[in-house]
Amino acid sequence: MEHLPLFIKIKHRPCLVVGGGAVAARKVRVLLARGARVTVVAPELSPELQRLQAEFVWQNDVFSESYLDDQFLVVAATDNTEVNARVYQLANLRGLLVNKADDSKRSAVIFPSIVERLPIQVAFSTGGDAPWLARLLRARLDALLPKHWGQLSQVAGKLRQKVKRTLDSGDARRRFWARTQDDTTLHAFLKQGNLAGAELWLQQELEKPQSGEVILVGAGPGDPDLLTIKALNELQKAEVVLFDQLVSEEILALIRPEAELISVGKKAGHHSVPQDQINQLLLEQAQAGKRVVRLKGGDPFMFGRGAEELQILKAAGIRYQVVPGITAAAGATAYAGIPLTHRDHAQSAVFITGHTKKDGKEPDWASLARGRQTLVIYMGLMRSAHIQQRLVEHGLDEATPVALIERGTTARQRVVRGELRELGVLAEQVESPALMVIGEVAALADSLAWFNSQPETEIGQAQYA
Repeated sequence: MEHLPLFIKIKHRPCLVVGGGAVAARKVRVLLARGARVTVVAPELSPELQRLQAEFVWQNDVFSESYLDDQFLVVAATDNTEVNARVYQLANLRGLLVNKADDSKRSAVIFPSIVERLPIQVAFSTGGDAPWLARLLRARLDALLPKHWGQLSQVAGKLRQKVKRTLDSGDARRRFWARTQDDTTLHAFLKQGNLAGAELWLQQELEKPQSGEVILVGAGPGDPDLLTIKALNELQKAEVVLFDQLVSEEILALIRPEAELISVGKKAGHHSVPQDQINQLLLEQAQAGKRVVRLKGGDPFMFGRGAEELQILKAAGIRYQVVPGITAAAGATAYAGIPLTHRDHAQSAVFITGHTKKDGKEPDWASLARGRQTLVIYMGLMRSAHIQQRLVEHGLDEATPVALIERGTTARQRVVRGELRELGVLAEQVESPALMVIGEVAALADSLAWFNSQPETEIGQAQYA
C-alpha cells in the first residue's frame, strides 16, 4: 500500500481544481464542505458547479502553470488525459499535494469514501482498484453507525477531562463509556438533539459507583454473518468473554483483541467446566467491576441454561442484559432448505431437547408423535435410537422423513436425510453439533436446499445435501 491514511486540516487553505465537469464537481463539493478556499480553472462549468459558483473562485480559462502559485492542494479533473498529466507533473515538481482524478497510482493524494457523523468521520479507500467495493462498504457503514453518534462525540468531548479526573484508570473509563453509550435514556436525549440533557445525565451516571455487568449474548448457529449488530457491538466492548464450545472460530475472531477469553466449552457428553463453576466465574469477573460477555451458541434462552445463569446474577445484585441470537432450529433448517412450517405439511413446530430430565421423566411421546407437525430435537444424537423407538411406538409412521443437520450454517454443513425407521443408523454417520428434524418438511430439502457445502452422495436411502 503506497498511501498513508491521514486527516489533513483543509479549512481556509487554498485548493486548485482544474476541470469543470462532473468529476471536478465531486471534488469541489468535498473541499467546500470542509471550508477550503477553492479556485476552479475551466472554460466551462457543469450545471452543479454553476449552482455552487458563489462559493468558489472561477477562472474562465485553460490551465497554465501560474495557477499553481500559492496552492496547498491541486486536483487534476479534466476529461483530457494530457492536461491532467501536465497538471500532475508540474504540481509534483513543486512538491504540492496533488490528486489526479481516476488515477490513484499517480496521485500523491486520494479522495477517500467518507461516512460522516460529524464531528466523526470514517474514511476508507480501495486504492482505486475497486470503487464499487468502496461504495458498498460506505453503504454498509452508513447503515451500521448510529445517526446520533456525532452528538455523542460532542458530549463526550465536553466531559472528557471530568471523566479522566473522576475515573483514574483507562479500564474504568472504558467501562463507563461502554455502559452508558447504549443506555436508552442517553439515546433519547441525543435523538432529540438535547445535548445539555445528555451531558447532565452522563454527569449523574459518573457520580454513581462503578460496577461490573454481564451481557448474555447469543452467537447464532455458526455463520458469523448471522450475528446480530447488537451482539457484535457487545463483543467489541467486552473485557472478558466466557464462551461455549459451539461458538465458531469466525465469531471468536470478532471479539475485541484485548479481551480475556475463557473457554467454558460444553458439549453433549463432554462438560469441560461444570455449570456451578461457570456461575462462579461470572460472579467473580462481574464483582471485579468488569464488563463480561457470556457467549452462547444459538440463542441463550433456547436450551442454553441462560436463564439459570441470570438467576444467579440477579440474586447477587449483578447488572445484566440479554442479546438474543438466531437459534439453530431457525438458522440450520433455513440453510438446509427445510421450512419449519408449510401449509401442506406442518401447521406447527415443536422444539425439544434430547436430554432426559434429571428426574428421569420422559417427554409426552404421544403428543410428539402427532402428524402434520415438525419436531426439532436439540442434542438428540446420543438418544436417536430411543427417540426413533418411542415415536414409532406412539404411532408416528416409520416412513416419516427425517434430517440430521451437522454444523448447520457453516462451511462444513452436512445434511443427512432419510426416514424415521433409519434414524438410529443415520445418527451414527453424523457428528455433534447436529440438529434433528422429523416431519414431512424434512423431505423438502431435496427441492429447496440452496446452501450445499458438501458434495451430494447416497448411502442406501440416506442422502447428503
